[in-house]
Amino acid sequence: MTAVNAHSVTVSDERVRRLPLREYLFPAIGLVAVLTVLSVLSLPLLAQKFLTIQDQPAKVDVIVVLGGDGPARAKLAASLWLGKFAPRVLISGDGDCYWIKTAMVERGVDEKAIDVECQSGTTWENALYSAPYVKRMGARSGIVVTSWYASRRAITSFHAASPDVHWLSVPVTNLQPLWKLAIGTDTYLQKEFPKLIWYTVRGWLGLNSTFVPAPFPSREVRA
Repeated sequence: MTAVNAHSVTVSDERVRRLPLREYLFPAIGLVAVLTVLSVLSLPLLAQKFLTIQDQPAKVDVIVVLGGDGPARAKLAASLWLGKFAPRVLISGDGDCYWIKTAMVERGVDEKAIDVECQSGTTWENALYSAPYVKRMGARSGIVVTSWYASRRAITSFHAASPDVHWLSVPVTNLQPLWKLAIGTDTYLQKEFPKLIWYTVRGWLGLNSTFVPAPFPSREVRA
C-alpha cells in the first residue's frame, strides 16, 4: 500500500469515527431543547392540576389567612368575612401579620374579630402554630386563604395539624395568563413542586415538627 493510499484510509477511518457523533449529538441537543421548552410551557397547567385545591366557600367558624402575599390574601379574606362566611379571622405568619390585619380593618373587618399568630415562618408552622388558637376558639371548621399555587401544601398541612377541624381551601386565584407564568422571571412555581414533594414525604415519614415555641415579638415589631 502506497503512502497516499494509507493516508486516504486513515482519513476515511477518522470520518467514519466522527459520523456517529455528528449524527446523534446535534439531534440530541435539539431534543433536549424542545423538551425544555415544552416543560416550561406546560408548568402552569401542571401547577393548576397538581398544586391547587379550590373549594367552594361555605360558612365556617374561622378564616385563617397565611402571610407572605399580604395584599391579595388580605383582600380575599376581608371579602369572605364581609360575606359572613365566618365570624372570626386568624392571621398566621411572621413578617406581615400586622400589616394584613391593618389592611383587613381598612376594608371593613371588625378589629375585635381578628387574632394574629406572628411566629410561624413556614407553611407547616402556619398550621402547627395556628392549631392552639383554633382550639381555643372552639372552631370545628375553617377556611384557609393562601396563594393558589401553595394551596394543596397549605390545606394538607392544616388537615395534619388540626385533624378534628373541617378545612376548606379558598385560595387567591391566578389572574395572570398562563404564558406569562411560563416565561416570567418569578420562580415560585418551580420551587413549589419540590416543596410539595418534601412536605408529602416528610408527612409520610412522621418527620413534621410538633414543637410550638413560647410567644416572641414578630419581625414587624422588632424592626
